[in-house]
Amino acid sequence: MKSTLILVGLLVAGCAVGPDYQRPDVTLQTRFVDGDADAIGAVATERWWLTYNDPLLDQLVARGLAQNLDVLSATEAVRQAQAELRETGINSALDGSLTGTLERSGGDAVDGVTTVESGELGASLVIDMFGGLQRERESALASLTAAQADVETVRLAWLAELVAAYSDARSYQEILALTRETIEAREETVEITRSQFEAGAATEYEVAEAQALLSNARAALPQYAALFDASVYAIATLLNEPAGPILADMQKGAAQLRTPGGAQTGVPADLLRNRPDVRSAEADLAEAVADVGVAEADLYPSLSLSGTVASVSGVEAWSFGPQLSLPVFDQGALRATRDAEISEAKQYEITWRVSVLDAVEDVQVAQSNLTRYRQRAALLRTAADEYGRALDLAQENYRSGAITLLDLLDTDRNTASARISAASAVNDAAQAWATLKIATGAGAAAAGNITN
Repeated sequence: MKSTLILVGLLVAGCAVGPDYQRPDVTLQTRFVDGDADAIGAVATERWWLTYNDPLLDQLVARGLAQNLDVLSATEAVRQAQAELRETGINSALDGSLTGTLERSGGDAVDGVTTVESGELGASLVIDMFGGLQRERESALASLTAAQADVETVRLAWLAELVAAYSDARSYQEILALTRETIEAREETVEITRSQFEAGAATEYEVAEAQALLSNARAALPQYAALFDASVYAIATLLNEPAGPILADMQKGAAQLRTPGGAQTGVPADLLRNRPDVRSAEADLAEAVADVGVAEADLYPSLSLSGTVASVSGVEAWSFGPQLSLPVFDQGALRATRDAEISEAKQYEITWRVSVLDAVEDVQVAQSNLTRYRQRAALLRTAADEYGRALDLAQENYRSGAITLLDLLDTDRNTASARISAASAVNDAAQAWATLKIATGAGAAAAGNITN
């Protein structure tokens, strides 16, 4: 009878109960709005930030990818998941220990000292009759997959923050330069107005008004300088580095980030493999499905083989045999656990479907923003150039007395506002391009080196 039980157990070992994971069907559009039907393939290793052609940005990204604390923390979570995976399979099925004792005794009632040496080796092996251990390993493997995808999600979030902070910093530098140009123009206006006042062609009120507008421009400098500093400090935090050296490098100046060429979006189906947050949600679903199998296997009998070899003062003994455990009286609780796991798996499926829809929306919004922001930046740059030309003409006309100071100051204010708006719009467009690349999952697994 015993041998029969062992044979049956070995024959059914590896037969896993519960559902096998399969990706649920999801209905996706064949293309994005205003997109084409061309897939973009795998883009996880694409180092798209190089397209900005900014060497300092490339260096910052390279350093940050290797030492950012958020990425390092997520990487440690992967190592934890790898260790938990090693706990499953044969390591979970095997148990045993080797013990040894040396006992010496004596006393007035006995002659001499008695020494007793004993040792025992005990081991047990769980026969995975209904695949519970197999499902546990599938669950741990899915957890590892989710942790690996989470690293890529963190990396993309970090890239978004770094590019935004860097682009903002360069934008504030541009606005500072434009404000200094405005100050120079207004200083010239003050000189003209004072000259006219001394000649009796202008009033003291007009001199005061021109001087007030100049002071207003000078007062804007500390504000934009503070915003520049804050952006650089954010970069330092993202890189886990002291801010001083980064600030010194940034203060050397560089052009604003400009929007690179077109960014391919691919098709919605590409997001299932390219977006790490979608892959993480799917791995969570696969883990939950495997946990259903674990709970299902707990409903059935379990079989284990155990044996011991012992020696006590030279007298040896051994034992070996199977042990069958039948869950008889806790079936209600076990079935409740199984049903709860099924419900949890359904919740994870819904979460995965939501993540797919969110990913599609992210791409659509980013694509629309990029198109609109590019148009806005181009129009505002044109407006700024036209206002600049108008300001030059206004100063000449004011100097010759053809227009009033009020006309000149209005043109001056409009010019300063148009230039700042144009610089901000260029910044928005540059960041919109990065947002679109990130929305497609590009760069999720990119290395930190900066060589092409």
